[in-house]
Amino acid sequence: MSGIEEQLREKLRKVEALYFGAATAGEREAAGAAGERLKARLAELGRQDPAVELQFSMPDAWAVRLFVALYRRYGFRPYRQPRQRHTTVMVRAPRKFFEAVVWRQFNELHADLWRHFEASTDKLIREAVHNDTSDAETVAGVR
Repeated sequence: MSGIEEQLREKLRKVEALYFGAATAGEREAAGAAGERLKARLAELGRQDPAVELQFSMPDAWAVRLFVALYRRYGFRPYRQPRQRHTTVMVRAPRKFFEAVVWRQFNELHADLWRHFEASTDKLIREAVHNDTSDAETVAGVR
C-alpha cells in the first residue's frame, strides 16, 4: 500500500471517529462531508487495485450482519449466490482496501460485540435464572 493511500485511510478513520463522537448535527454533517471526500479519493486510488471477488464464511448470523453493514458503509454491495449458506457473504472489492480497512474493523468490532453478548448473557442468567454462571464441573468416572 502506498504512503499516500495509508495517510488517506488514517484520515478517514479519524473523520469517522469525529462523526460518531460529534455532539451537534453540524459537527456530524461536516465530518460526514469530509468522510465522503476521503472515500472518493480512496475510490480513485482503488482503480489502481482492481476489485476481486471475495468469499467469507462467518461463524454466526451476528457476524454476518456486522460484516454486511461494514461493507455497505463503504459503498460495496455484499451478496450471496443461490444455495449458499446464510453465513456465507460474497463481495467484489479491492483486496488492499479490504485488508487495510474492512477486515481490521470487522475483527475489532466483532470482538467487542462478543464481549458485549457475553456480559449481557451472564447478567441475564445471573438475574433471571441462577446466580452461579460458571461452567459445569469435570468429574471422572460418573455415569
